Amino acid sequence: MTAGRAAVLEAPGELLVSDVEFADPGPGEVLVKLVASGLCHTDLGVIAGGIPFPSPGIIGHEGAGIVDRVGEGVTGLAVGDKVLLSFTSCGSCEACDSAHPAYCETWLPRNLLGMLRPEGSADVTRNGAPVASHFFGQSSFGQYAIADERSAVKVDAGADLTVLAPLGCGVLTGFGSMWNVLDPGEGDIVAVYGAGAVGLSAVIAAAQGNPSQLIAIDLVDERLRLAEEFGATATINAGTEDVGARLAELTGGRGVSLSFDTTGSPRVARGALDAASVRGTVLVCGAPPPGTEIPVDIQGILSGKVLRGVTMGDTDPATLIPLLIAMHAEGKLPLERLEKRYPLDEIGRAADDMHHGVTVKPVIVF
Repeated sequence: MTAGRAAVLEAPGELLVSDVEFADPGPGEVLVKLVASGLCHTDLGVIAGGIPFPSPGIIGHEGAGIVDRVGEGVTGLAVGDKVLLSFTSCGSCEACDSAHPAYCETWLPRNLLGMLRPEGSADVTRNGAPVASHFFGQSSFGQYAIADERSAVKVDAGADLTVLAPLGCGVLTGFGSMWNVLDPGEGDIVAVYGAGAVGLSAVIAAAQGNPSQLIAIDLVDERLRLAEEFGATATINAGTEDVGARLAELTGGRGVSLSFDTTGSPRVARGALDAASVRGTVLVCGAPPPGTEIPVDIQGILSGKVLRGVTMGDTDPATLIPLLIAMHAEGKLPLERLEKRYPLDEIGRAADDMHHGVTVKPVIVF
């Protein structure tokens, strides 16, 4: 057993930093001593009770740290390796075999629900009682994480883990959704709804393709200014402007060819569909409460419009994370402009700041 502290979700809205014990890693697992963890909107959804996860439990899924121990059968990692943690997958289904692990046949129970774990998987306990963990194959809101080997991506020994921590989910999802799925080119009109960490990462990715227009939409002017800094050619404040009318004006009535809705809001997704061009695509991500539905006017999509969902940017973390690290080193992915650091004891304030738009990407440091 390894003693440490972790933010335990006792009930919806109630995070309590507690002393816990981490068992030695099981087969295919590693014990990671965490340096930092990003805080993601999916975490906020769990904290609020909109996404089911057992309690008491430890969530968090953008961990970064150093391998402390390795379990049986681990071959790609060794004690002392620096790693970034991302989602997990089975590694053997058709999607995993074809380099699409975000669409693993068992992705949902392995990652979001924390209910499917390998035989012999290690536990976290508090005063001898089990604490739910293994969120996204890691549960990173603690000083240690018992992580699947498939959740861990080895990085260079000189990597700044605190800066790079958010690559595991938010940045990966935003950048990957634009890079892997929408893939804009010079003739496209692109709109990104929501300028949080996911949306701003998507703006950065879209700008690499030099679309004819790149439009960012949000409620916070500071975030819209960041979007312009990252390559947006126009911005719309949805709190003070009519988004549909403004998009029609910007596109000369043509509509948006490639839209990415990061908000998880049915109203925003419907607006994106209405503003899409003939044969336009609207890509949606996020984790709203189960049962959330998007209203679709069938007549409105008969012009070839496509509504498509995406998980984790349809990425293979082992492939995309090294690319993102290289882009950061080249100054093309300014993560520092998004981040604000908080100690573990202030994780509640970090979540509140993120919810209210004060901070784009909180990073919890240990």
